[in-house]
Amino acid sequence: MRSEAPKARKARGEAERRFPGIAVSPGIATAPVYDLTEAPGEAPRRAIAPEAAEAERARLAEAAAYSRKQVGKLKTRLSVLPEEAQEELAPLLDAYILMLGNSRLLRNARRRIGEENLSAETAVQDEAEAIAAVIMATKGDDKSGLQRRAYEVREIAKRLVRNLTATPFRSLKEVPQGAILITDELTPADAALLEPGRIAGVATEEGGADGHTAIMLRALGIPAVLGCHGLTEAARRGDPAVLDGGAGFIALHPGAETLAAAKAGLSAQAKEKTRLDKLRPLPAETTDGQRVELQANLEIPAELPLIHGAGAEGIGLLRTEFLFMNREDLPDEEAQVSAYRDVVESMAGRCVTIRVLDWGGEKDMEALAQGVPVATGPNPALGLRGIRLLLRRPELLEEQFAAILRVAALGEVRVLLPMVTVPEEVAQARDIFERVAKRLKRRGVELPEKLPPLGAMIETPGAALAADAIALEADFFAIGTNDLAMYTLAVDRAEADVAHLYDPLHPAVLRLMQFATEAALRLRMPVSVCGEMAGNPKLVPLLLGLGLRALSMNASAIPRVKQMVRALDIDDCARFARRVMEQGDPKRIAALVEEFAAQR
Repeated sequence: MRSEAPKARKARGEAERRFPGIAVSPGIATAPVYDLTEAPGEAPRRAIAPEAAEAERARLAEAAAYSRKQVGKLKTRLSVLPEEAQEELAPLLDAYILMLGNSRLLRNARRRIGEENLSAETAVQDEAEAIAAVIMATKGDDKSGLQRRAYEVREIAKRLVRNLTATPFRSLKEVPQGAILITDELTPADAALLEPGRIAGVATEEGGADGHTAIMLRALGIPAVLGCHGLTEAARRGDPAVLDGGAGFIALHPGAETLAAAKAGLSAQAKEKTRLDKLRPLPAETTDGQRVELQANLEIPAELPLIHGAGAEGIGLLRTEFLFMNREDLPDEEAQVSAYRDVVESMAGRCVTIRVLDWGGEKDMEALAQGVPVATGPNPALGLRGIRLLLRRPELLEEQFAAILRVAALGEVRVLLPMVTVPEEVAQARDIFERVAKRLKRRGVELPEKLPPLGAMIETPGAALAADAIALEADFFAIGTNDLAMYTLAVDRAEADVAHLYDPLHPAVLRLMQFATEAALRLRMPVSVCGEMAGNPKLVPLLLGLGLRALSMNASAIPRVKQMVRALDIDDCARFARRVMEQGDPKRIAALVEEFAAQR
């Protein structure tokens, strides 16, 4: 990108240049552009003398260790990102860490150093290209998935080469407030460092709609267009621009017509926001008077202002993992009490559902890794995690129960158990819960007259099918649709080869949800949905039609979900749900959902 004085550009009166691209994140931005340049992460081919091989291997080991540290630091940022961004980036970073360990990339790079007398940089680049070539030669229809896997190998190789050559990474701190960021390529790691309140929009030369970066930008809510060929060569730092992430273009030196359209688009966005803001004090009530409880999921306490601003009626899922992540020691009871107290008092009497620690499987917490026997194995998601792990280490559960009980008198509190699969797990947890409560009473701790309800998450097919039995032990259900869909369909949506099979509208998933909901309703027991389905306005008619009256979601989704609720009639929803449940084709179900929502 070339630099030129703004006055000179204005004097020339440059004509508008429009660069079409792939619309990946909706929204409009009118601002000057700012280029994000980065020195190439490559090094010239270099041979070494045979006696230098050990020194080169040592350099490679040092670069790999430093790269792992960099990726580890990036993981610490995940806790402040939206849930969707965390779910997208966490598996990718875990894959990066694996590739920076005793992986094929590093093993063969070390071999190339000795056998081919290559420098560490050259060996890494050659091996990365060899692996990428094998990946791309794999037969299959998912070409985009293969391209992503090859890209990930090359990305790790670039990081290693940068550290081997001491080439600096680009810094996002220098981007001016309110600028449109343009660059040749934005990696998912770069996207994780963007601040939505600081960046007006993003446009790149490379990238596609289904890549990790696109998903990250959508999760962060930053207007973005990828694949704008020729943009970086044509743009000069400070050029005025209009970016439309919905229409999929960026215009440099926009003309009067483009500026007017952008102004109209921004005005429409502002009006929509104003209209949704007016819903805040209104109840989430259907046209026939049925109340629906709209609560928020909470990742970290910093989200509390967003939850208050959205008008949430409570917290339907407080994930307590934030207390345990990115630290070398476990939080003691007092630290947990302090964190829970802040949340409960902030909600001023509105219900707070606290889920006890859900660790294990794919989740990595350094503080717990010391001495806690977690099954890694080939299928960690099927191993020791959630309530299984806590019952194996009851001292962790006892301390967390004690902290929750000590704040329970400050407001309405519920306790949620993760990954329940059999009634016995709830019964064992309740025994510990009541034992801890008795111990606190003996210490003179003020507790509510009635202990907080103890609920079970329904997030596996086994739990859904045993819901009638689990309901006899639990006080309430929370259906976690994300994991329920994953376990039902045997699909990890972060795995490119099978991500297209992940579909929460699959009949099997819906039938399990229906079974669990009906089991709870038969006992007049509260039941809610706290997965991503709850925050999709188009799915609200189906959820209400299945009998659900409590939804917990990201705070930003509450206004539009409330808007949908207030446009619905429960009898219409029930008839619609019956029609959906008669279907066997997920595509047909999706079409019915779109059709019903469009009529509202």
